[in-house]
Amino acid sequence: MFYKTMTYCPECGHPLEKKFLKDEGDIPYCSQCNSFRFPVFNTAISAILFNESHDKILLIKQYKMTEHILLAGYVSQGENAEATVAREINEELGLKVKSLTFNATKYYERSNSLMINFAVTVSGAVTPNHEIDDWDWFSIEDAKKAIKDGSLAESFLLEFLAKIKKD
Repeated sequence: MFYKTMTYCPECGHPLEKKFLKDEGDIPYCSQCNSFRFPVFNTAISAILFNESHDKILLIKQYKMTEHILLAGYVSQGENAEATVAREINEELGLKVKSLTFNATKYYERSNSLMINFAVTVSGAVTPNHEIDDWDWFSIEDAKKAIKDGSLAESFLLEFLAKIKKD
């Protein structure tokens, strides 16, 4: 597959051409640097936030949207995903991470991001910052109804709940 979004070399600015690479297919190639240039994308986390008794899920509203979503944020350069989870939860909600479990990853085309989702047990009192318009704790069943229909957040939530139901 030739990646249409990358047309110039990010190192030297020379126009890229497609060149066949064994086991990869057509990949952007810089003839000036003599290097293949694989796609560049963002990395972000999202988190299913459980209270300490695991019977409530915290959902948020942001950016004047009317639907509830999961907390999410971008991974900073040099930071691992687990540290991002703790930082974002503390910055946006004032909560502390007690434990976290990897759930799944999905590519989100709209923001050109690989989303890494975790289920997280949090503690403390919610003290939202300016990024959070609204928030609430929901029972697990109510969270499934309240989360934005058809969203990536919904797919992460339902996938995780299906996994724990099997256990």
